[in-house]
Amino acid sequence: MSDEEREENELDLTSSEVVTKYKSASEIVNKALQLVISECKPKAKIVDICEKGDSFIREQTGNMYKNVKRKIERGVAFPTCISVNNTICHFSPLASDETVLEEGDILKIDMGCHIDGFIAVVAHTHVLQQGPITGKAADVIAAANTAAEVALRLVRPGKKNKDVTEAIQKVAAAYDCKIVEGVLSHQLKQFVIDGNKVILSVSNPETRVDEAEFEENEVYAVDIVTSTGEGKPKLLDEKQTTVYKRAVDRNYHLKMKASRFIFSEISQNFPIMPFSARALEEKRARLGLVECVNHDLLQPYPVLHEKPGDFVAHIKFTVLLMPNGSDRITSHPLQELQPTKTVDDPEIKAWLALGTKTKKKGGGKKKKGKKGNKTETTEAEPMDTSTKDAESQE
Repeated sequence: MSDEEREENELDLTSSEVVTKYKSASEIVNKALQLVISECKPKAKIVDICEKGDSFIREQTGNMYKNVKRKIERGVAFPTCISVNNTICHFSPLASDETVLEEGDILKIDMGCHIDGFIAVVAHTHVLQQGPITGKAADVIAAANTAAEVALRLVRPGKKNKDVTEAIQKVAAAYDCKIVEGVLSHQLKQFVIDGNKVILSVSNPETRVDEAEFEENEVYAVDIVTSTGEGKPKLLDEKQTTVYKRAVDRNYHLKMKASRFIFSEISQNFPIMPFSARALEEKRARLGLVECVNHDLLQPYPVLHEKPGDFVAHIKFTVLLMPNGSDRITSHPLQELQPTKTVDDPEIKAWLALGTKTKKKGGGKKKKGKKGNKTETTEAEPMDTSTKDAESQE
């Protein structure tokens, strides 16, 4: 099938069935996130919590579309990751890992679910403490949250990807934080978690992406990572990498028996979506994955770090660009934040005052649609918006 034919056959939000599948996936991943947060306690093993998140998604999706004629793929679209403090992303340890959570840890939880290839992803930052979050921790989370709120209002038909890149950097700077380089927000399509339309977190000479305009009926995973440090992620240890995705367009005849065994298992169980090596037999996986990665059969999602002592926050949400406006379908309320900075920049305030729903022509009878006009994004309290956003998902 040619690319043109595939594009013509692509299902998008013009189909109510597709919208339903996105919403079902989002409901499951929002509940899975809630479960994971409730399991995050001092001395809890990270691997156990990650496993609970993935198991919940598998169980919930497994209960859907059981009695349909066509087999519908469903399950984990991105394995549960819990990255602590200055670890930026993709920490989803193997069963033998003993790492535990500690009081005061800043946790970035990242996960995804799909129904029939229609993907809902979410990432959330949670601090392991009672009471309001203060100081630099509050600043970095407020920076990510406010940047996410601005992005929600700028990822809309007619706007361009570069508009979002510039805006989120401005928001982070207002909190004396940096947007982390190398993070990409991707368009989502059926069975495609990393679509070609991309929003760059930071534009620099080394990383360039094609300019793109957002269009109605598209879906995006908007991915915001902020840091109190330099915002330049470092790979410290390749052995920490456990999340991979099969590169469907690559072929190579593997030499080692362990590699062939592992690659066959991956092709059978995880042909398209990212997965955790935890799902594979550990000893064999350690041997086999190296050759698969070296020959580009697998795309690694490395564990990246900021400098020790730096705080990192992560917020990711899935947004449907519906004809009546933007519909953010994944989120979770933040803890109470008391940031040291307030946002006074008039441009940022103007972005936050934009509605997320499109007003229909011909009178104002349709009051219901105004639920999404979350314009009370006041400078000092970005909490207001995130809490309302999350409540509107319930």
